[in-house]
Amino acid sequence: MSRLKEPKPVYLFTAIIYKPDSELSGCKRALVEELGVADFESAVLPFDGTAYYENEMGPDLRRKIVTFKKLIPREYIREIKIFTTALEERFSESGKRTINIDPGYIAQEHVILATGKGFAHRAYLGDGVYADLTLIYRGDEYTALEWTYPDYGDTKMRSLFQNLRRKYVGKLD
Repeated sequence: MSRLKEPKPVYLFTAIIYKPDSELSGCKRALVEELGVADFESAVLPFDGTAYYENEMGPDLRRKIVTFKKLIPREYIREIKIFTTALEERFSESGKRTINIDPGYIAQEHVILATGKGFAHRAYLGDGVYADLTLIYRGDEYTALEWTYPDYGDTKMRSLFQNLRRKYVGKLD
């Protein structure tokens, strides 16, 4: 018989895709006001693995990964996705987003992204939010899955999350 227990808290991150002329600094301020102190911000990463957002947001998109100091209970990701969706709308122009914010979390065993799009491998969390199993931790590295977005499956991105996982594990001590 299994015993029910609360899992360890997780390391919250946001993956921010943005237009070069967007209000990124205002967006990051709003994230910190709502989610707490940021403790890591990646260098600017090109978002060129797909043209998915170009019709709405235009070309030459960029990405930053931002993590937050305070660990969170896993179930908070639903409310955070609802907040980031509203924040995207706040920074929209003429009904089109200038910023896309994908919140997620790093756990010892995997990386989860919160999304509003359902699919076979995404568990429904409520209020239109799904949990996407994006990477799993096997052996001593993150592994992409058949449905992992190509950019998250990229060696550089997996290496970035590997480093963030080490930071997270240090926070658990």
